[in-house]
Amino acid sequence: MAKYGKAAGKTVESAMRRRKKGTLESGSGRKVKSRKQAIAIGLSEARKAGAKVPKKKGSRKSTKKR
Repeated sequence: MAKYGKAAGKTVESAMRRRKKGTLESGSGRKVKSRKQAIAIGLSEARKAGAKVPKKKGSRKSTKKR
């Protein structure tokens, strides 16, 4: 079974093109140069648009007893 939908792939492709063109910006407004960051932004945009994308894995808090 596919993890991501077709719409998600298209959104990521669009983000990659914008990165190459130099118009992709992060949330803080800085230009994105990293390929991984461009993919993350594309997936985030797809998630907001309602495409089939798995939920983000949040950072786990340590369950250490004190």
